Amino acid sequence: MTLGAGGVMVLTKRGRVRGVLADGVAAFKGVPYAAPPFGVNRFKPPQPHQPWSGELDASTYGPSVPAPPYPPPVDKLLTQPQIPGEECLNLNVWTPDQGAAGLPVMVWIHGGAFTNGSGAIPTYDGGSFARHGVVLVTLNYRLGVEGFLRLEDCSPNLGLLDQIAALKWVQDEIQAFGGNPDRVTVFGESAGGSSIAALMAMPAARGLFGRAICQSGPGAGLATSEEATLVAARLAASLGVRPTREAFGTIPADRLLAAQRQLSAQARASSLDPVGSARRLRAFAPVIDGDLLPGRPVDIIRAGASKDVRLIVGSNTDEHRLWLVPGGLIDSIDEETLQRSARAHGLEPDAIEAYRSGRPGATPGPTPGDVYASLLSDQYFRVPSIRLAEAHLEAGGATWMYEFAWPSPQFGGRLGACHALEIGFVFNNLGKGRAGLHGEDPPRDLAATMHQAWVRFATTGDPGWQPYDLLKRPTMIFWPTCKTIDDPRAPERMAWEGLLNEGP
Repeated sequence: MTLGAGGVMVLTKRGRVRGVLADGVAAFKGVPYAAPPFGVNRFKPPQPHQPWSGELDASTYGPSVPAPPYPPPVDKLLTQPQIPGEECLNLNVWTPDQGAAGLPVMVWIHGGAFTNGSGAIPTYDGGSFARHGVVLVTLNYRLGVEGFLRLEDCSPNLGLLDQIAALKWVQDEIQAFGGNPDRVTVFGESAGGSSIAALMAMPAARGLFGRAICQSGPGAGLATSEEATLVAARLAASLGVRPTREAFGTIPADRLLAAQRQLSAQARASSLDPVGSARRLRAFAPVIDGDLLPGRPVDIIRAGASKDVRLIVGSNTDEHRLWLVPGGLIDSIDEETLQRSARAHGLEPDAIEAYRSGRPGATPGPTPGDVYASLLSDQYFRVPSIRLAEAHLEAGGATWMYEFAWPSPQFGGRLGACHALEIGFVFNNLGKGRAGLHGEDPPRDLAATMHQAWVRFATTGDPGWQPYDLLKRPTMIFWPTCKTIDDPRAPERMAWEGLLNEGP
């Protein structure tokens, strides 16, 4: 790495890259790791990017992957930059500018239900990680139809292949930025967390990282081959084409996004039905195709696929309130609906009482909507996280468990510790972007504590609290005192014994 009059320069194997230096951190944004996925490359695995002559300007974020806006009302809480251009398979790197070498590397995979998101979201700025000695990488990958549609003649997991291509770029290039390719930690939230679990199970990703952090999404929402084929057939019928790469390759991106939004809305409506299917189906998600993703990640991990990967896994206390509180759906849940929903999810009658008694202090007590939110938070996030930890432990893998519990002040405090709330704390970026989920005065000491735990894990392989085990089940609770608690809310966890073992 060299300094010049116009910024900071790095020589990669594909050409020179010029970034910017600020506050002791060098940032390189919009660096392509694969060729644009358009034209002849559309619906194909990521193709190598050709070398460039001269200098690549990496002073600003590159184009984002085509994605629809977030649906209301969460669009007011979650940001998503829309940057036009075809060079959307790009990544961003933050690194200390002290001539460092051999630094630990962290690669962030964003969430967004596999249909939304970007590596350019302000909260993901890697400056704080770099100031603490970590080379931080964020990336874009194909989403929705372009990334996870099962057509007859192409992989249904192009988005996962993009992630692997980015990780291979890290192996090839990160030394030029001061990083050590043998000290890579992958981490992600929601769809990014599901991606981490999938990568741990994929033979094609073997050896690309040695540590992993799954935040709020360790495998829920993956599609079977049959489900993915049905989604593709429905989408093709709505567009009047065959479900082939050639046919879909002729459809303009804006028309494809419109059809995707319609199908996603239908899937989202069914997932919010209080007495609907016990499984939450996504229209577009990684597919268990028997090839790239041979089976359920939890089963493959239990069989030892990633036993040498050190793992942190966890969730937030009130995940599902993000979808229930802003639109007022939580207040529409009555006792009869709650009881029918619990039965539909396979829970015994005493499970509801376990959830009620586990939330003391409320007057006159938790509402049916409150209990419903807790049930779904556990079903879709907390219990699958525990299942992943159990599987990794059974394979002999080093495992740590956490729960993020700080409640957001937004919506009169009713959001609780909802989905995605912890991200700003992990990145120590509470001041970046709009207030969103955090409100105006979040606890910065909590952000410093959580951020340092992630840095410590990437640096040493140990986040600083007791490893998980199946006897005591020690779990780090981030808030209010940040301490380890053995088997938090055990009766609620035990209510799911024997459940959530089917499907992806």
